[in-house]
Amino acid sequence: MAAHKYCTVPVNPITQEAQAQQKEGGRKMKKLINDAQDVVKESLAGFAAAHADLVRVHFDPDYVVRADAPVSGKVAVISGGGSGHEPLHAGFVGAGMLDAACPGQVFTSPTPDQMEAATKAVDGGAGVLHIVKNYTGDVMNFEMAAELCQAEGIDVASVVINDDVAVQDSLYTAGRRGVGTTVLAEKICGAAAEKGMDLKTIADLCRRVNANGRSMGMALTSCTVPAAGKPTFDIGDDEMEIGIGIHGEPGRERKPLASAREIIAGMARAVISDLPFKNGDTVIAMLNGMGGTPLIELYLAYNELAAICKAQGITIARRLVGNYITSLEMAGCSVTLLRADEQMLALWDAPVLTAGMRWGI
Repeated sequence: MAAHKYCTVPVNPITQEAQAQQKEGGRKMKKLINDAQDVVKESLAGFAAAHADLVRVHFDPDYVVRADAPVSGKVAVISGGGSGHEPLHAGFVGAGMLDAACPGQVFTSPTPDQMEAATKAVDGGAGVLHIVKNYTGDVMNFEMAAELCQAEGIDVASVVINDDVAVQDSLYTAGRRGVGTTVLAEKICGAAAEKGMDLKTIADLCRRVNANGRSMGMALTSCTVPAAGKPTFDIGDDEMEIGIGIHGEPGRERKPLASAREIIAGMARAVISDLPFKNGDTVIAMLNGMGGTPLIELYLAYNELAAICKAQGITIARRLVGNYITSLEMAGCSVTLLRADEQMLALWDAPVLTAGMRWGI
């Protein structure tokens, strides 16, 4: 792999300004870490120790696979991206969901050698599906890994998730960003693979999930990337960012802080009008925390979302409330709605056993 050039697309590199701020006694970073450069590897080591019954963690290159990988005759499902979004993606490796996940450095795309190695580690002979969030580095590096694996006879299909309605193009993307629908696609497609569906069927299902999923997020605070040592962006105590990206990318607008009712109404309006969702639709809803918002507030926000959907004749058949695709310690939330058919609902209900999601086992 040394001959291959790849894109890491760091969203928050260590800048001279950040280093100077740290040296000159600027706002001190407070995190439960040892060394900023070792955060990902040490976290993966802890993840391996905590969930040895579910996963195996490989280092250099770094990737996580389910404990029984490879599963012979089964389509393997892989995803990945920068660390800092936990439990996405490693937390969703296990029976009924992902076969492998590739964690990059914090907010930085994983490299092709990680994805290539993970793909080979879980290939059970029935092909491999790559689920890729629409970020330039992720897309480029997954494509390169797929080409390398295909050259060695592994059948690889790739689906890009681009569900964020906030902005059309953003930092580090061409087109919409891939966010909350990624979680739903990983669960539904992981269940389809567990049931023995073939690669083409699962890839088509993943595209259908993406086509019917929409998301939007907001932030009350910034987050701090350990290697940068300072907040990613500045935001006033009386401000909020609507349409924020999961790496702290700018959203639609900076506004004065409002009530939860007003915030969720605005995001729900943007999500519902985009597909559009309509009276009579059945959906899977996710009210997701960005890492720093307590559950008491997330459930309050979900109550607002549920009332809005009911008023518009949209039936929430299944729901998730909690931290599923985060941005380190950012305070805020995101709304995801997936227009779901009976097959999607059945696959959603299928058993899953991972560190971050488990039921029916």
